[in-house]
Amino acid sequence: MEKKLGYYSVLASLATSIVIMLLFYILGMQKVNTNPAEYKSVDVYAGMVYVFILSMIVSASIWPGVIEKRFLKK
Repeated sequence: MEKKLGYYSVLASLATSIVIMLLFYILGMQKVNTNPAEYKSVDVYAGMVYVFILSMIVSASIWPGVIEKRFLKK
Protein backbone atom coordinates (compact mmCIF):
# COMPACT_ATOMS: atom_id res chain seq x y z
CA MET A 1 0.00 0.00 0.00
CA GLU A 2 2.77 2.45 0.94
CA LYS A 3 4.60 1.73 -2.31
CA LYS A 4 1.46 2.51 -4.31
CA LEU A 5 1.10 5.84 -2.54
CA GLY A 6 4.63 6.82 -3.52
CA TYR A 7 4.12 5.68 -7.10
CA TYR A 8 0.87 7.64 -7.48
CA SER A 9 2.42 10.69 -5.84
CA VAL A 10 5.30 10.71 -8.32
CA LEU A 11 2.93 10.29 -11.26
CA ALA A 12 0.67 13.10 -10.02
CA SER A 13 3.65 15.38 -9.44
CA LEU A 14 5.05 14.67 -12.91
CA ALA A 15 1.69 15.21 -14.58
CA THR A 16 1.11 18.48 -12.72
CA SER A 17 4.59 19.76 -13.53
CA ILE A 18 4.31 18.87 -17.21
CA VAL A 19 0.95 20.64 -17.51
CA ILE A 20 2.31 23.77 -15.81
CA MET A 21 5.44 23.65 -17.97
CA LEU A 22 3.39 23.37 -21.17
CA LEU A 23 1.22 26.28 -20.06
CA PHE A 24 4.37 28.33 -19.48
CA TYR A 25 5.64 27.33 -22.94
CA ILE A 26 2.43 28.36 -24.69
CA LEU A 27 2.24 31.70 -22.91
CA GLY A 28 5.98 32.32 -23.30
CA MET A 29 6.01 31.63 -27.02
CA GLN A 30 3.10 34.01 -27.49
CA LYS A 31 5.19 36.66 -25.76
CA VAL A 32 8.18 35.85 -28.00
CA ASN A 33 6.05 36.06 -31.14
CA THR A 34 4.59 39.45 -30.19
CA ASN A 35 7.91 41.03 -29.20
CA PRO A 36 10.88 39.14 -30.73
CA ALA A 37 13.34 41.99 -30.12
CA GLU A 38 12.92 41.77 -26.36
CA TYR A 39 12.39 38.03 -25.75
CA LYS A 40 14.13 35.01 -27.30
CA SER A 41 13.16 31.35 -27.53
CA VAL A 42 16.08 30.44 -25.28
CA ASP A 43 14.47 32.47 -22.51
CA VAL A 44 11.33 30.37 -22.79
CA TYR A 45 13.26 27.09 -22.80
CA ALA A 46 15.28 28.07 -19.74
CA GLY A 47 12.07 29.20 -18.06
CA MET A 48 10.46 25.85 -18.83
CA VAL A 49 13.25 24.03 -16.99
CA TYR A 50 12.97 26.42 -14.05
CA VAL A 51 9.16 26.10 -13.90
CA PHE A 52 9.36 22.30 -14.13
CA ILE A 53 11.85 22.03 -11.27
CA LEU A 54 9.99 24.51 -9.10
CA SER A 55 6.61 22.89 -9.70
CA MET A 56 8.06 19.44 -8.96
CA ILE A 57 9.31 20.70 -5.60
CA VAL A 58 5.94 22.20 -4.72
CA SER A 59 3.76 19.39 -6.05
CA ALA A 60 5.94 16.71 -4.43
CA SER A 61 5.01 18.16 -1.07
CA ILE A 62 1.30 18.60 -1.86
CA TRP A 63 0.29 15.40 -3.70
CA PRO A 64 1.32 12.76 -1.14
CA GLY A 65 -1.06 14.18 1.47
CA VAL A 66 -3.92 14.46 -1.00
CA ILE A 67 -3.44 10.94 -2.34
CA GLU A 68 -3.06 9.46 1.15
CA LYS A 69 -6.37 11.01 2.20
CA ARG A 70 -8.05 9.55 -0.88
CA PHE A 71 -6.72 6.05 -0.19
CA LEU A 72 -7.65 6.14 3.49
CA LYS A 73 -11.14 7.35 2.61
CA LYS A 74 -11.94 4.12 0.74
